[in-house]
Amino acid sequence: MGQRYEKLSQTDKEFIAAQHMFFIASASKGAEVNLSPRAYDVFRILGDNEAVFLDYAGSGNRTARDIEADGEVTVMFTAFEGKPRIVRLFCKGELIDKSDENTRALFDETSLEGMRRFVKLHIYCVEHSCGMSVPYFDYKGEREELKEWCVNGERDGKIDEYNAKNATPPDLRKFRISTEK
Repeated sequence: MGQRYEKLSQTDKEFIAAQHMFFIASASKGAEVNLSPRAYDVFRILGDNEAVFLDYAGSGNRTARDIEADGEVTVMFTAFEGKPRIVRLFCKGELIDKSDENTRALFDETSLEGMRRFVKLHIYCVEHSCGMSVPYFDYKGEREELKEWCVNGERDGKIDEYNAKNATPPDLRKFRISTEK
């Protein structure tokens, strides 16, 4: 069912722009696979093979860890309304400092408060799949708690301390169950 392409089409770009959230997965050698939902108006398409998103502080910083380790990143957009569709972007990532003026100019100034960094995506493959098993969900609005927490942390001078303390994700290897017999 899946079809693969070398670049984003105009239809892909319009579909991505209409979505309220996306999922990002990343992996690097020896580390667990990470999967995170992302929301807010933080994703920008820069061209047929490039995109960037604004990264707020979170619980693990695994996407950055995997990018720094030359790992892989996959971004998935799925239709929860209307015609079923899934678009996956297979990428190599690049971390961009939050002070980068060219990237900051892509976003509303209020969105930049409390952010951790930007993540630039170099897209090497676009995959479409049907999405016919994805259920319908009604969009009711954004949950503002994370953004508010980040903004308050920045205003209180604590967000940089939090980001530094959580720059390295916790090591989950101790939780792995041995499958050796």
